[in-house]
This record gives sequence, C-alpha cells and structure tokens, in this order.
Amino acid sequence: MKHYNKVSGNVLELIGNTPLICLPSITKKFPGTYYTKFEAFNPGHSTKDRIALYIIEKAEEAGILKPGDTIIETTSGNTGFSLAMVSVIKGYECILALTSKSSPDKIDMLRAMGAKVYVCPAHVSADDPRSYYQVAKRMHEQIKGSFYINQYFNTLNTEAHYTTTGPEIWEQTQGKITHLVASSGTGGTLSGVGRYFKEQNPAIKIIGVDAYGSVLKKFHETQEFDESEIYPYRIEGLGKNLIPTTTDFEVIDHFEKVTDESSAHSAREIAKKEGLFVGYTSGAKLQAVKQLSKKQFFDKNSQVVMIFCEHGSRYMSKIYSDTWMRKQGFFDSTNLEEEKSIEFIK
Repeated sequence: MKHYNKVSGNVLELIGNTPLICLPSITKKFPGTYYTKFEAFNPGHSTKDRIALYIIEKAEEAGILKPGDTIIETTSGNTGFSLAMVSVIKGYECILALTSKSSPDKIDMLRAMGAKVYVCPAHVSADDPRSYYQVAKRMHEQIKGSFYINQYFNTLNTEAHYTTTGPEIWEQTQGKITHLVASSGTGGTLSGVGRYFKEQNPAIKIIGVDAYGSVLKKFHETQEFDESEIYPYRIEGLGKNLIPTTTDFEVIDHFEKVTDESSAHSAREIAKKEGLFVGYTSGAKLQAVKQLSKKQFFDKNSQVVMIFCEHGSRYMSKIYSDTWMRKQGFFDSTNLEEEKSIEFIK
C-alpha cells in the first residue's frame, strides 16, 4: 500500500531503519567511540520484527502460507510478539511455545496479541518431549495448514539481517565500524550482520555475547558440543543448549561470556545513564564491552556498535523489579539496593 506524508498503511511498514545512537555516558572510560543500533524502535519493540516479517513474506511468496493458516514457533518472547503482530495484520492464527523462564510480562503481551501460548519447562534437554522445541514440532505435525518458523534452523533468519540490519549499520557508520557486539541466541542477528560486514571489510571484529550455562562459546573454540557446559541461567534470548544452524561460527571472531547478575545491573545502568530503557540482553552486551575493555580489546580509533535488541518494558517483573533482583541475590556490597523515594499523598 502506498503511503503519503509519512502516513503508514499498516504497522508492518515501520519495521527496520532503526536509529544508531551514541553512548557517551556509559562508555566514557573506554577508549574509542561507542554506539547502539537501537532495535526497540521497531513497532514490536525488538529486532525480531525483522525476521518475523521476512520469513513470513518469503513463505507467502513460495506458496507455503495461505490465508487462515497457523504460524507456530518456539520463542523466549520477542520473536513470538513479532510473529503475533504480523499474524494480526496478515490474518494468521499464531501458536507459540515458550520456556518457563520467560517473564510474565512477555507471556501476558503474547496473549493480548491473540496468540495461543504454551509455557514449557526451561531446564530440560532439547530432545525432552516437554521442551519448547518438541512441543512446537508436535503442534506443527498435528495442525493441518500450519507453518513452523523454526528460527534456530531457518537460514532466512540470518538472511533477514544480512539484507537489512547489516546495510543499515554500514550506511549509518559510513563504513567506519571496527567492532560489532551482538548477543547470540539463534545467532541470526550476529551471523547475518557479521557476514555482511566481513564482505565489506574483513578486518571488522565480530563479537558474540554468550551466557554462562550455554554451549556456544566452547563450541566456537573447539568445534565440540560439551554437554557439561549446560546448566540453568536466567537471561532470556541469550545462549543455547544446542547448536543452531543459523549461527555462522566462521564469521565470529570472539565470544565473551557474561553473568546473569552483571548483565542485569548493566541494563539498569543503561537506563539511568543514557535514558534508554533496554532489555536483559542489552545489559549483557554492555557488560561484555566492559570486560573486553579491561582486556584492552579496543583502542582510541575503535568504532564499536552494540545491537540493543529490545525494550525494557518486557522485564518489569524481572531485572527492573527490586523484589526479583533481591530473590536472585543480585544485591550485595558492590551493587546496593537503591532507596526509593516514593511518597503516597493521602
């Protein structure tokens, strides 16, 4: 649909072309210049809008998806919201399988968008019949006229970022970017953008952020899947207990692991110092940059772009809740719980 005077035909036309924002306050002690590709400006408030629209439209072009069909996917919440949003506009049913560590905020938002939600145990193996991977597969097998997005093994995930996110950042930095820092879950963003940058300038460093409890960093270093690396952790949408084929390990130069606790505090720091209300994985990226800076990974000429994938509103009951932070033991002598100055007028 054509649109005039900046009036969009529907919400899907607003996906992409997100801003690149300088981060002078939180990075002032680090050498170089730092930016965020701020993906919360997408209408679904995360970078997953890009893959949801891209994969669905490719399926439509191939004749795989037809009006009234059902879209099925596994998600930590953000892909699910984006798929639900696209489904509303395009007239599809939407079924989503989530893990139990997804925040209540995300689950409520998915239901509000009309999706059918299955919450599955988080800390079971990928081949366990209760895992969200297996639940989604069963739904797809049982429901006629369903389309399984399968973002962990769908190359269109990576392609979406190769064709949109990568070129946008390249143009916004005028090709001067020296380091990309992105979280790795499916690996689609990291691999798609990383591949595009390596084609433009092989010297650009592609840095993946991983979680303790995930297998990705060790697999990158050894090409071995080490099940002993797997244990429960809290960050949603970061790390994995399997190896996604959407992750192109050859374009990644380094993986940096971060803790749940440090990532949560770093997300809060971004909000307080830059005025950007970001999600859990955004805090993980800042934490990775802090750690890499201590290792002298950057210099005065570095032009570093961190992809902040999502909006913080999806974590009100988690990292932005003092109650939740306290229950995790995330307040200590280093990170003190703030005294709140809320006054109720009667």
